[in-house]
Amino acid sequence: MRDGIGDGNMRPAVRRHVSRDGGAARGDDVLAALDLGTNNCRLLVARPAVDGGFQVIDAFSRIVRLGEGVGASGQLTDAAIDRTLEALKVCGSKMRRRQVTRFRAVATEACRRARNGPDFLKRVERETGIALEVITSSEEAGLALAGCEPLFDPAVPGALVFDIGGGSTELAWSHGGRRRDEAAVTSIPIGVVTLAETYGGDRYDDGVYERMIEDVAAWIRAYEREHAIADEVASGRVQIIGTSGTVTTLAGVHLNLPRYVRDRVDGVFLDVADTLAIGRRLAGQGFDDRAAHPCIGRERADLVVAGCAILEAICRQWPVARMRVADRGVREGILFGLIAGAS
Repeated sequence: MRDGIGDGNMRPAVRRHVSRDGGAARGDDVLAALDLGTNNCRLLVARPAVDGGFQVIDAFSRIVRLGEGVGASGQLTDAAIDRTLEALKVCGSKMRRRQVTRFRAVATEACRRARNGPDFLKRVERETGIALEVITSSEEAGLALAGCEPLFDPAVPGALVFDIGGGSTELAWSHGGRRRDEAAVTSIPIGVVTLAETYGGDRYDDGVYERMIEDVAAWIRAYEREHAIADEVASGRVQIIGTSGTVTTLAGVHLNLPRYVRDRVDGVFLDVADTLAIGRRLAGQGFDDRAAHPCIGRERADLVVAGCAILEAICRQWPVARMRVADRGVREGILFGLIAGAS
């Protein structure tokens, strides 16, 4: 947990020290959660609400592709670092303007993998004042689960949450009334950026698409062997929630939105068969055709097919008729932790 905002210029914009009272957030606190992923940089600024939730007062999201090329080189590139620093400077400016009192900023798979990740973190703090914390894949999955929990149906005892990221895919399985911190979490080292870089192309024929699915399915089968989720799915005791750019994008396409609208997407239910059919259709289209859809655009047109392949691998292993879409995840999980006085 972090506390305090400096004045910019030569001093750090965000100082690194403990919370002012070491406990739960107070009503006058202004909270910020920053999630720096392999593909996106995202910020939420919020105030605690009386019901234990929060009210968002500012937000920021930008595709930065920090992990571009990391799978092949093991290094963050200069161009990716520059793009990310520009986005983080915007985040720092927003936190100063909103007079944030508590924040947590986390970095995920790209920084976990890159050999120059530690040098990048030092540069971020030096140039933006933001002290990024590289979290484990298990904690990332747990935060996504926590962020999605308000969407759970209490009448269904099991919840499987998946987060298709840029450099990895996180799975969190909570069942039988277990507490959130007892959920079974795992991270698959395949995300939309890594898979797209492996199988990159314009259109994807059925053979290539099947190989993409199988790359992910091999990891998923190991998770299934350990936890036997499929039996619970077959008995109707599991709800599946997807939180990622892939599922929110597919929801926007399914709804035929002329532009992406979070309130239309967050919490919507998708028919799985229809959604997988959309993925197959996108795989057969060229880059320009995918980019022409207002909910995809040029920034996602080369990645969305990889996300669809990951999604199909998940849905084949755990076949349900519908899944719920969450335009929420790690950032919201961080905010709930700040409100409760957790890390």
